[in-house]
Amino acid sequence: MDLNSASSIVLQVLTQATSQDTTVLKPAEEQLKQWETQPGFYSVLLNIFTNHTLDVNVRWLAVLYFKNGIDRYWRRVAPHALSEEEKATLRAGLIANFNEPVNQIATQISVLIAKVARVDCPRQWPELIPTLVESVKVQDDLRQHRALLTFYHVTKTLASKRLAADRKLFYDLASGIYSFACSLWNHHTDTFLQQVCTGDEAAATNALERTLLSLKASSLEDTYLYIFQGFLHAVFERLKQFLECSRSIRAENVCRDRLEKTIILFTKVLLDFLDQHPFSFTPLIQRSLEFAVSYVFTEAGEGIVFERFIVQCMNLIKMIVKNYAYKPSKNIEDSSPETLEAHKIKTEFFTYPTLMEICRRLVTHYFLLTKEELAMWEEDPEGFTVEETGGDSWKYSLRPCTEVLFIDIFHEYNQTLTPVLLEMVHSLQASTNMEDTSAILIKDAVYNAVGLAAYELFDSVDFDQWFKNQLLAELQVSHNRYKPIRRRVIWLIGQWISVKFKSDLRPVLYEAIRNLLQDQDLVVSKNNFLPVDDFEFRTDQFLPYLESMFTLLFQLLQEVTQCDTKMHVLHVLSCVIERVSMQVRPYVGCLVQYLPLLWKQSEEHNMLRCAILTTLIHLVQGLGADSRSLYPFLLPVIQLSTDVSQPPHVYLLEDGLELWLVTLENSPCLTPELLSIFQNMSALLGIQISEVFLSS
Repeated sequence: MDLNSASSIVLQVLTQATSQDTTVLKPAEEQLKQWETQPGFYSVLLNIFTNHTLDVNVRWLAVLYFKNGIDRYWRRVAPHALSEEEKATLRAGLIANFNEPVNQIATQISVLIAKVARVDCPRQWPELIPTLVESVKVQDDLRQHRALLTFYHVTKTLASKRLAADRKLFYDLASGIYSFACSLWNHHTDTFLQQVCTGDEAAATNALERTLLSLKASSLEDTYLYIFQGFLHAVFERLKQFLECSRSIRAENVCRDRLEKTIILFTKVLLDFLDQHPFSFTPLIQRSLEFAVSYVFTEAGEGIVFERFIVQCMNLIKMIVKNYAYKPSKNIEDSSPETLEAHKIKTEFFTYPTLMEICRRLVTHYFLLTKEELAMWEEDPEGFTVEETGGDSWKYSLRPCTEVLFIDIFHEYNQTLTPVLLEMVHSLQASTNMEDTSAILIKDAVYNAVGLAAYELFDSVDFDQWFKNQLLAELQVSHNRYKPIRRRVIWLIGQWISVKFKSDLRPVLYEAIRNLLQDQDLVVSKNNFLPVDDFEFRTDQFLPYLESMFTLLFQLLQEVTQCDTKMHVLHVLSCVIERVSMQVRPYVGCLVQYLPLLWKQSEEHNMLRCAILTTLIHLVQGLGADSRSLYPFLLPVIQLSTDVSQPPHVYLLEDGLELWLVTLENSPCLTPELLSIFQNMSALLGIQISEVFLSS
């Protein structure tokens, strides 16, 4: 492809390919696809996206086509591979100028250079790294930033290669530039700190951006394992400087957000290294614990720390406490010297005073409901009840993070911390002043801790006596300001009921739960639990409360509006139906009438529909042959859930098949409507056969 004659043609087609008119767009895309394998096409694209006078959208598209072409045609063995001559020209053109003015395009150019480097560096492209090193030294701000951006993406990409030969090549390459990357990071960090002191926000922002990029390039620890510890010690010093710097930077300052991101990146470097190389991290355990504990659990962090940083510090403590590499075997002789050394450092750090202070501050500071949470309770009670506690939420959110840290530390050091927590509980035996909001919140926090540590406290707490002598009475306090305690106490009982709770006390508990289900506060009534899904459940104890409980739960199901809360209530109703079986028949009429409406309303919420299917399974089992009255609603639901041509089947199929099965098992006879669902069977069998074939 002749560059001079082709550039204008390609430019015109790229312009058409940015059109919103599909009659113009589609032919242009087809033409570009045909040109992908033409010699010289990528040279034309390079000329276009490096021409800053052209339309940004056209240049952006040219970069994307170039980047996609690297994946398809750059390797020698690829069909229609680019010639070595053209690749050499392209490599030279890509690093001729680091002066792209548009950030988004600059990032794409950096990424595509890294893609080429993954294939060609250092053998076919030995000049890449030296060129980048020289370019980041220039005084021109734009060129320096773009070169640094490219330097980061190139080192990140090369470090990701896993073949032994590639690792050796990159180690040789990286060991030569590591000291440069670290010095670059130190230089830009010092520049930022100086600019912040002078009050030049624009200059400080530029320096901070370069600090971030050079830090990312410096912290590829897989490559520098043996020399990386020195860098990590430097990270601690810089962290302290940046945290102190944050005192003087207001929230509205343009640097504030990036400053916090940089601090989080510092902590991420530590966490990643600890996760991947626990024994190499051993010399840093003491310093890490001293740093994290001082900022999070002492006055040293006041006025400095922010939520995400607290979470990172707590995660650092948690990972050290729970790390299996640092736990000796029961038979000490079977433990490695590295494990024993790490365990010794932990033991010497976690003294009684330190553990006591961590425990007390976790409970009396971090467990407290915040003003924002209390306001949300009042303004959006349903939203308040949907807590983010599942999965990996502890890695990112403060409340689950504090609770997980408490659980891990209490488990590891339960003999030391049990008396501390019991003393806190003992101090709350007296009645609480309803006007003292602080005392109510402290009690809520302590009860939370006792619930989280239930299994550890099994031998230390007579929960039955506590329930009879104090907790039951607290459930009956109707004062509006006491609602956090009502909510917490019923949650606390839920934590302990499978640990230690006499079966004889259940009728008293059912009575209390029934009263709470009538509580005017939605958070209290919704967070109620019903102990029917456990081994100690006895139907005869529950039957006197079945009608009222079922009615109240159904009313709650109608009252709530969010999918998560409806799913929660449906789950409880399903458990009740499953436990009492046929004895639920007199009370399910209202639910049977409501479920078709709920199914229709949940058309866009497949997880709620899964909960409805589960409820229907238990309903059919409870109603037996009488479930035939449900067929006008039930059979279309089964039909939809088991039809693999319908998109929702991805979510509904498993529960739909179980519902189909129990419906057949409880049907007194095969009706034409039931038989019609079998039209779905051939497709279902086809899927099953395909899965068996693939698994073999």
